[in-house]
Amino acid sequence: MRSPVPQEVSDELRRVVERWRQLPLDHALSRMPLTSALVQRLADRVAGLRGRPAQPVPYLGPATVMDQLTVMVYDLFATQQDAEVGDVVGELSGIRHRL
Repeated sequence: MRSPVPQEVSDELRRVVERWRQLPLDHALSRMPLTSALVQRLADRVAGLRGRPAQPVPYLGPATVMDQLTVMVYDLFATQQDAEVGDVVGELSGIRHRL
């Protein structure tokens, strides 16, 4: 089965994940609020698209936040195939540049 995530988004997500894995723990911890906020925005968007109330994404720490981000990006494109690719790439790129 083919992923619903467009290649451009997938490529940028991979860059973010690779960069995150290179961060020292103290630096990753300092970037958690920024990264968790993006995960929450995506989760809220997906919930709205599915007609469900927004729920807080659990804080599971720096070891799992990239998994959470990956799942939310997948869920967004699985729910809304015509989601704006440029906007998502821009958000991911913005995170990567702040890491």
